[in-house]
Order: sequence, then structure tokens, then C-alpha cells
Amino acid sequence: MASLGLAQRTRIGLDGNLGIEFPMMGRANYGRRRVGFRIMASEGQSVEPDLSVTVNGLKMPNPFVIGSGPPGTNYTVMKRAFDEGWGGVIAKTVSLEADKVKNVTPRYAKLRAAANGSAKGQIIGWQNIELISDRPLETMLKEFKQLKEEYPDRILIASIMEEYNKAAWEELIYRVEETGIDAIEINFSCPHGMPERRMGAAVGQDCDLLEEVSGWINAVATVPVWAKMTPNITDITKPARVALNQGCEGVSAINTIMSVMGINLDTLRPEPCVEGYSTPGGYSAKAVHPIALAKVMNIARMMKSEFGDKDYSLSAIGGVETGADAAEFILLGANTVQVCTGVMMHGYGLVKTLCSELKDFMRKHNFSSVEDFRGMSLEYFTTHTDLVKRQQEAIRQRKAIKKGLQSDKDWTGDGFVQETESMVSN
Repeated sequence: MASLGLAQRTRIGLDGNLGIEFPMMGRANYGRRRVGFRIMASEGQSVEPDLSVTVNGLKMPNPFVIGSGPPGTNYTVMKRAFDEGWGGVIAKTVSLEADKVKNVTPRYAKLRAAANGSAKGQIIGWQNIELISDRPLETMLKEFKQLKEEYPDRILIASIMEEYNKAAWEELIYRVEETGIDAIEINFSCPHGMPERRMGAAVGQDCDLLEEVSGWINAVATVPVWAKMTPNITDITKPARVALNQGCEGVSAINTIMSVMGINLDTLRPEPCVEGYSTPGGYSAKAVHPIALAKVMNIARMMKSEFGDKDYSLSAIGGVETGADAAEFILLGANTVQVCTGVMMHGYGLVKTLCSELKDFMRKHNFSSVEDFRGMSLEYFTTHTDLVKRQQEAIRQRKAIKKGLQSDKDWTGDGFVQETESMVSN
């Protein structure tokens, strides 16, 4: 509730289109109008791409954000992320009672592009059975505050998850906002651990429950709220729509996919193996990228058709290891791109490669800003029925060209020789 004494916070800045933002009064009306235009380089003119983005009023030097998980688990690693140049950091998910969180080791397993059990193939998949932060909330809050004091111009986002308890959600939001964090990501999507407490995907898979909890959250939050979606659902647009209708400023997608990584054919035990046993966990890395693209595309199309005139954001997640991976998500409408497993495999310095490769892509197409190409590929998705019609029409036109002119009225002076040749048989 606003009566909790938290100051309303708004920001003024330039967006990726060189448009001016006008913050509106009150959390319920949080948003901005864009009065913008694009500056496109003339043909042949080189452009130095600008990777900066403004999302829900939050200015970032680039669209790359540390996804919630081990890379954002404490002050030391989050500081490292800022020092390396990440556009933002989403901390590992916190809750009020960290003492209930008990992790096991090992808790990761890799899938390689090689025979079962081979350690030589490229890593294409990664499974985790890790839970949310097991560190005391007070410790995490202290570190959030320290990070914001040391990096006041950098974006720090708290990921939170609670039981089905209104008072608990309200208390958690109040406490994380006190630290000065810039936004909140709601974990409606963790696929394993504590479903009996109606946490994570247990909420994200139940639209009625999601609607109620989102209402609680947005009634008290004073910073932008992103709802993180689970892919373990038939139609991911349904919970995304509910979250936006209930006041969330953005959607993040996707969290990991429920999976069984594999069976060790020597020991006959599943992986990751803990005392001879395992449990299904969350699947990530390169192999999930095509699935994530489809989910993000569906959310983006829904947002464009149903919320097109409002400034909602989309943060894409899933198998990002290169600038090209990120470009695909942005072409589908993503404002930011989160990386978690990629950092676990390649380190925090990966952001430099991501920025360099994304800039190379932008130079190739003469894009000066991320907004120049965001969502550009969405229009090329259609139905199978429409594909059939388009192909039939294309075949008809090709046949018409092959046969030559259909009527004397089609002759033109400029193309006379070519038109003549089109009707020659040898």
C-alpha cells in the first residue's frame, strides 16, 4: 500500500527512439508517453550503434540483464556483473523465510551433443534442481542497499517469491523496496521445489491464483513490476495477459522447462545424482532457445494486439550465448534480454561479446538503436492456411511471368526487349 511510507519514484530519460518520457503521477498510472522519431542513416553512411535502452523508465547502457539465479546470488558476484558492464542485474529470488530453503549438491547436470555420458561434446542443455536463495533475507537486503549506494546509476532488480499469503507478499515488497532497488521481478515460474507451498510455477500455471496474487502485489508496489512466466503451460499468453491486466508493467519469459536430464547408462541412475536419486528440474541453455523464441513471439504478438498503445515491456530469456541469439529475441519484440546459464558457462565477461556481436548485427543492417529493429520480425508470422494461400499466389505469378505477357496492354517501352524474350521458346 502507498501508506507504507515509501516514496513514489519516477524517472525522466531518453528512450531508444530519442523520444522524451513524461512520468505520470501515482503507481497505478505508472507509465510514459513517447514523443519520438527515428534517425536513420542515409545509404552508405556508417552508423555507430547505440545499445542503450529505456524500459519502464529505467535507463540501461545495453539490453543485457543478468537473469535471476546463481549469477546474482550475492554482493560479490552482482558487483562483478556491474563492473563487467551488464545493463542490469536481477538478483537470485528471495523470500521471507530463507531457513526453509535447503539445497543439495550436486544440483546441475549437462547435456552434450555427443553420446550418452561423453564429456567431449558441446554443452547444449543444462538442468538444475536448485532452489531460491538460501541466504537470510536481511543479508540479501543489506547487499541490495550497498549495491545501490555504490552503483546508483545502475539497474538492480529484486526477484521475489512468496507463499499464498497476502500479508507475506506485502511485507516482502515493502522490505525489498526499502533498499532502493529499481524494479521487482515476480517469480511465478520456478518449476521445481516447494509447489506444495503454492509458490513459483504453482501460481503461474493457475490464472485465477495469478490474478489474485498479482492484484496484491501491484496494490502495494511503487516500482515497476515484471511477472516471470513459466513455459510449462499450454498457452503462455493467458498468464501474461492476466499479469498485465492486474497492473504489472512487464513480462519476463521464459523460465526453465521441466525436464529429466538423462540416465547414466553405466550406473542406471538419473542425473543430477544425489545419493543415488534425483528429481525433475529446470532445463536451460542453447537447446531451449527455439522454444523460448516461440513463447516470446506469442507473448509479443498478444501484447502488440491487446496492449499496443501502452508502455509495457518484455524481457526475453532462454539459451542466449551470442549477440545473434539476443538479436532474434529483440526482433520478436523484446526490450531486454536476460542471461543466466550462459554466464554460468562462460563467465561475466560474456557481456562484452554479446554487446560486440549485437553491434555487428546492427551495423550490417544500418540500425542506429535497439528500437530501430525491435519487433521487426513479428509481422512475418502467420497461419499455415495463410502460408498455403501465399504460396499458391506466388506460383501463379511465377507461371504468369514464365508464359510472358498476358495481353497487348502489358507491353512497356522500358522493358520491351526483356518482355519479348519472356515469350521466346528456345
